[in-house]
Amino acid sequence: MLPPIPQQYVEYLSSNGAFEGFTHGDAEPGYVALWPLDKLADYNADVEIEVYAPGFIAFGGNGGGELLVFDASGAVFMLPMIGMEPQYAMPVADSFQGLAARFQT
Repeated sequence: MLPPIPQQYVEYLSSNGAFEGFTHGDAEPGYVALWPLDKLADYNADVEIEVYAPGFIAFGGNGGGELLVFDASGAVFMLPMIGMEPQYAMPVADSFQGLAARFQT
């Protein structure tokens, strides 16, 4: 079972749409492409996240083979698509709000 989508993400997409662009300076993850809410279930099924990285839900990517994912607490991680396993999740931000603050808008 996929963790819930944090309300911060839902509110951000409602106000701003799906961001695609860069983060400020050297802030991780660099390039960001967020997925629309209506595509999350399909995209997560396509990458089989429940099989390979249970406990996470993907909501975007960095355009370089890594997924942006939430855990059950709403923290943000980068997860490689090749070798996708929970132990390889790299922390990015404590919340979506922390990630969104890095977006170049």
